[in-house]
Amino acid sequence: MALTLIEKILANHSTKDVVIPGEIIDIEIDVRAARDFGGANVVKNLLNNDLEVDDVSKTFFTFDCNPTGSDQKYAANQQFCRQYAREKGIKIYDVNAGIGTHLVIDEGMAVPGSTVISTDSHANILGAIGAFGQGMGDQDIAAAWASGKSWFKVPKSVKLTFTGTRPENIYAKDIVLNLLNKFGANTLLGYAVELYGDEIDKLSLDERITISSMATEMGAIIVLIPPSDEVMEYCETRSGRKLAKIEADKNAVYDQELELDISKFKPMVSRPGHPDDSIDITEVKGTKIDSAFIGSCTNGRFEDLKTVAKILKDRKIAPGVILKIVPSTDTIWNKCLNAGYIKIFKDAGALVSNAGCAGCAAGQVGQNGPGEITISTGNRNFAGKQGKGKVYLGSPAEVAASAVAGFITTPDDIPEKPAEFESTGELKKEGTSKKEKSSEQPTILEGKVWLIEEDNIDTDMIFHNRYLTITDIAEMGQYTFDNLEGWKDFAKKAEAGDIVITGKNFGAGSSRQQAVDCFKSLGVQTILAESFGAIYERNAINAAFPILTYTNITELGLKQRDRIKIDIEDGIIENLENGKKVEINKFFDVQMEIYKRNGLLK
Repeated sequence: MALTLIEKILANHSTKDVVIPGEIIDIEIDVRAARDFGGANVVKNLLNNDLEVDDVSKTFFTFDCNPTGSDQKYAANQQFCRQYAREKGIKIYDVNAGIGTHLVIDEGMAVPGSTVISTDSHANILGAIGAFGQGMGDQDIAAAWASGKSWFKVPKSVKLTFTGTRPENIYAKDIVLNLLNKFGANTLLGYAVELYGDEIDKLSLDERITISSMATEMGAIIVLIPPSDEVMEYCETRSGRKLAKIEADKNAVYDQELELDISKFKPMVSRPGHPDDSIDITEVKGTKIDSAFIGSCTNGRFEDLKTVAKILKDRKIAPGVILKIVPSTDTIWNKCLNAGYIKIFKDAGALVSNAGCAGCAAGQVGQNGPGEITISTGNRNFAGKQGKGKVYLGSPAEVAASAVAGFITTPDDIPEKPAEFESTGELKKEGTSKKEKSSEQPTILEGKVWLIEEDNIDTDMIFHNRYLTITDIAEMGQYTFDNLEGWKDFAKKAEAGDIVITGKNFGAGSSRQQAVDCFKSLGVQTILAESFGAIYERNAINAAFPILTYTNITELGLKQRDRIKIDIEDGIIENLENGKKVEINKFFDVQMEIYKRNGLLK
């Protein structure tokens, strides 16, 4: 049977010659990493369950969220991981190294066709070299560190073929923002996406990284780009070994095959709030900015910074505007130093920080304040993600040009005189824990319902990244939904035994386990949604927190705080107020097995 690229990689790491979409398999994990915020919980899971690391040569810590050590709780977590690493002989890429997902490529740990997991939700960046990367929660990572394997549901595949010639003013970031404009945040939810076409073949490694890094924002499991000869040569040099090129079979079967004319792509930016709210940059051109950020796992590569240096050379950042630049790895930082780019950045008035994730992870430079308008090369601009202000997303060229102009613009339209400020922003200010449910795992759930009729509720809305250092579940409940407009008082109103019903793609975004555990802390019994973000679904299942999906429940005639009953084995939901019943999707086997034993690690 012919296999797609994802099917071939997963089959090669399983006991099967052929895998099919929807099938759940155990796969061998080649690279197993944990970051500084998730790493402490990974270690706690291992210690609390008397588990040992399967293979330290494949196991790593990467401290990229807070590489400045500027937060005491991050520093404590990092030191806790260092102590564990010393005892077990685990290699650490510490605060001076850079972004873990880039390091596994540049250090030759990951190669085309390999499998990588990390507590970083952008581990699917590995699609840039034709490898399988997946962000996972701390229980998942702990289980893989202990066993060397992880269960995975084989995704369906979509093939996108690009036709036409790429315009000169279209950068890699523009390509992915055009894709977000077309597909949104959940059209490709749960799919593995493969990219083909002459212009795709020409993409450099740095450009491929930009595109693959935003698979998460499209809801996709991964965006896979078959490796070119240039990428193969790079990976062979970095890994020090000859590699076989991984390719999909010629007659592989895809769930969808689509063609896109790249010649029609436009320079794009995403408006504040949602990466998929991407528009032609001309629609917001002239918007005054307070700050600009260049970096993140999406756009902190050497080619990105070379483009920035070309625009900033012999220019100054607009008065009152702050430009923050963060290379993705220390090697790239030093390469910029040797090329003279750091001097160009500093002469222009930019702040250059050490390598890392920066503002995207709330742990370094790049955050903004209330009322602040930022244009950023990051991958996410969810409300509160990069601070209290508003964040537009764009390419490094657009961000650099805007920083010089003082307003959003393109490199070909930088004014002689920059914009000046007329006013400043305004300040604004903004929880009690409820006990966790008992260890019994009932299959019939009854409770009062909260109807939250929204799609794409992301993990920053559920449990904001400013609370990520909290590892005690008892403390988490008070922060549930405190970044979701209209529901910021949810934790105060919720009662033990409540049930949440919401829309599509619930839990989009980060790999944080806290976005599941906060509901357990409040005593919420279950969440029903039309669909869940892929990582969130795994985290809930592994924590034995019952989540279910439905297709249509309008016949129930539900009203806010109605009492309902759910049979998770048979997939039945009943409105106890009127006796109406409908079918929903029941637990699948792995979910029920983990649920009954009260968690993946039990």
